[in-house]
Amino acid sequence: MVAPRMKAILIRAPGEYGLVELETPACPAGGLLLQVLACGLCGGDLRTLRHGHHRVTLPFVVGQEISGVVVETGAQYSGPWQRGELLSVAPLVYCGVCEFCVEGRFELCSGYREIAQVWPGGFAEYVAIPAEAVHRGTIRRIPAGLDPVVATVAEPLSSCIHAQETGSVGLGDTVAVLGAGPVGCLHLLLARARGATTVIIADVSAERLQLCTQFHPDHMINIAQVDLVEEVRRITGGRGADVVITANPAPESQVQALEIARKGGRVLLFGGLPADRCRPGLNTNLIHYNALHVMGTTIFAPRHHGRALQLLASGRIPGDKLVTHRFPLSAFADGVKEATEGRALKVVFTNHVERSCRA
Repeated sequence: MVAPRMKAILIRAPGEYGLVELETPACPAGGLLLQVLACGLCGGDLRTLRHGHHRVTLPFVVGQEISGVVVETGAQYSGPWQRGELLSVAPLVYCGVCEFCVEGRFELCSGYREIAQVWPGGFAEYVAIPAEAVHRGTIRRIPAGLDPVVATVAEPLSSCIHAQETGSVGLGDTVAVLGAGPVGCLHLLLARARGATTVIIADVSAERLQLCTQFHPDHMINIAQVDLVEEVRRITGGRGADVVITANPAPESQVQALEIARKGGRVLLFGGLPADRCRPGLNTNLIHYNALHVMGTTIFAPRHHGRALQLLASGRIPGDKLVTHRFPLSAFADGVKEATEGRALKVVFTNHVERSCRA
């Protein structure tokens, strides 16, 4: 029986949030009610916690990377999942009617909406999945044997798969990843899985780089101590990287990405920039004279989410190592602190663990 009230993390105002009791959401007509087993903390959640979000009307519950079990189906429900099934729920709900959706290019959807922005998210004991998400969303069964905590990594991994698919990362490539946070580590691991010969990872934080050592990058560069461009040129014998991925929100990374790419190389602008710093003064002569391919990607399609779960379930992407910290919702502030102070790669909040622990 579903409890009439539940615990959730409510954002009242930017910087003001905490654990409260709320009414458990009703199961939507045509939709699902999930008991949340785990929900990952992502950069978007952190930004909304600190600064709010133009698509989020406060007070609100966020949490985009959800693993849960179906506890109820709504009236007129016609989806493929039934009570008791374990689901991986990414936040994207595609419009289904724009030219891109009609063409099957869901990653370019012009009118997508998101759970944790339009509908309340997963930092709660229960989350309602609307009918739109059942039929046009990004939902998959969690593969047998895959820890629901690790399955939360499928959401950010899906975006990385989309980016590297767009940039044709593959056999023999030298890949430079700028940013050693959880997304940078995913790009490192994925580039390896796709056949890259050499993976370089760079960051300004020695602590982040230390956390990254468990994934065995071929080279690590502390940008606070050495010149990034000179070091990449040294490592590559003067030619530069075949693929450069900016996995952070720093404008200077986009500037440097053009400088460390080899002639004819690919530059993937993966990390978005703050609105007030999104014109970083790129040297477009480098694009012109070095024949660079500069690509931006955002969100992902359902096929990318399916591949992400397969990679995690097979162990090709060791998501268990990426999840460095697990906390119950009651220790939400502790988890946020670990993430913001750079001591964690991936923080996941669970509803079935009674005490916080280091994974």
